[in-house]
Parts: sequence; C-alpha cells; structure tokens
Amino acid sequence: MTSPQSFDTRRLVVPRHVAIIMDGNNRWAKARGLAGVRGHQAGVNSVRAVIQRAAERGVETLTLFAFSSENWKRPAAEVSALMELFLFALKREVRKLHRNGIRLTVIGERSGFSEQIQKQIARAEALTANNRAMHLVVAANYGGRWDIAQAARRLAERVDAGELDSCDIDEHSLHEETCLAQESPVDLCIRTSGEQRISNFMLWQLAYAEFYFSPLLWPDFGAQAFDQAVDAYLHRQRRFGMTHEQIESQGA
Repeated sequence: MTSPQSFDTRRLVVPRHVAIIMDGNNRWAKARGLAGVRGHQAGVNSVRAVIQRAAERGVETLTLFAFSSENWKRPAAEVSALMELFLFALKREVRKLHRNGIRLTVIGERSGFSEQIQKQIARAEALTANNRAMHLVVAANYGGRWDIAQAARRLAERVDAGELDSCDIDEHSLHEETCLAQESPVDLCIRTSGEQRISNFMLWQLAYAEFYFSPLLWPDFGAQAFDQAVDAYLHRQRRFGMTHEQIESQGA
C-alpha cells in the first residue's frame, strides 16, 4: 500500500500506474459517416492493443475511463448500446484477460447498472482475482468527485460509530477510503482526441501524475501510440514539490 505522501521520486523504467481517458469514439464514427456506437465498437480493438502493450512494457496497473457518471446524459440509444457493449466485453474479453493472467477490477457506482451487468462484473472480478500479471481497472459510472464524496461519507460513518475521532482525519485516512487505495498513485495519465482536460476522472489519484495528450482519436490509438506516451513520460523529471537539484542529488 502506498500513501499519498510516500511517492518514489526516482525515475522508473516504466510508469507503475497508467490511467487513460479514452476519448474520440463518436468523432471517429462521425468522420466516417457511421453511427456513434460503431466508434465505441472500434474502440474495443484499441483497448485490446493497449492492454497487451501495457502488460508487455511491465505496467503494474492500467486504469481505463470507460463510462463516466456524466455519460448517462448522452442520447438513450447510445447509452443502451454502450451498456450492451460493456456486457459483451465482460462476457467475452474477460476470458482472454484471465488466460493472460490479468486481474480485473471495476470502480464506480455499480448500483446504476442493470442487475445483469452487476452480476457479470462480480463474476469477472472473481474469475481473475488471483491473477498477477497486471491489474486492469475499468472506471464505469465513475466520477472523481463521487470517489472523494463517498470516501468522506465512510469516514463520517466511522466517526459516528466511534471507530475514529474527527481530529484524526487527514490525507492518509481519506486516501484509505478512496477507490484504488491499495494501488500506487497514477504516474501517467493519457487522454486521446486532442482534448486537454481530465473530465472529473480520478481527481484524488492524479495529484502528481504526468499528463500526455494525444491528438489521435481513441480507435486510432494503439500499441505504437502507447509507446510514444510512455517514452515521453520517461524523458520527464518528476519533482513532487522539490527542485531539480534535489532530485539530481537523490539520483547521485
């Protein structure tokens, strides 16, 4: 377990935790005169390619922003198609993940999904629970503000139960109640499609992440593009509030 104050400031061979905001599926489809769902279907191929490449590069945790809590506002037909695609992926793709030793976790407010999807999520997580090759996290019906709010609520419940004194609440205790508290902080966050915002994604976990914005629409983002993002990360110096000289002296 890594607390928000225990970052390793040494430059790693690869980022331990990569998070990706997969953006541009609709624009990809529109540019080809196709329905939006076709873009999401094409995006599945990019998901496969990036998962494989991340595992090959030695990434420990890969978090993909699949469906935000705000995406329910999209047209009903698109949301319905997305739910069908999500269910299909849970049934078909998880078997491949399991064969390759990849563990799957879904974060987000599950109660918003159908009972069928909730059951399939539980089955997928149970099937892959003991895998250790890489941890794949899918953020679905997830929002960064929701994550922090539910962590605060859990702390309040512990105070009410007499398990915790309010004076003892600090960054570490809040961190312990957030999603992925047992994972290392995000090292690299990638967003595709040229947009440069985080759209309520992992607000707590991205505090010291490096950002990489790709002009490629998500269905066009594959293994080579992932390598370019990782290589760009490797040429940056992560300071965590310190000076360049302090970082250099640590590496001496």
